[in-house]
Amino acid sequence: MTISGLSLGAPLEHRHTCSRAGCRDEAAWALRWRNPKIHTADRRKTWLACDEHREVLSAFLTDRSFPLEVVSVGELDD
Repeated sequence: MTISGLSLGAPLEHRHTCSRAGCRDEAAWALRWRNPKIHTADRRKTWLACDEHREVLSAFLTDRSFPLEVVSVGELDD
């Protein structure tokens, strides 16, 4: 059902959604990382994280010794 362009019962879409599996919350953090075994120093991947999942996603990457930079999503380039 749609009222004034809003779909009732549909998941809320955010501009930046958390990358954690199953999470649909709005992301506040950008985790910029790379796997040095397969990526050159100028290549970065970005995962997005809500406040709740920032630490678990960061730990996953740092446990693998991947270079990691955490910034707010407001600091991302469009």
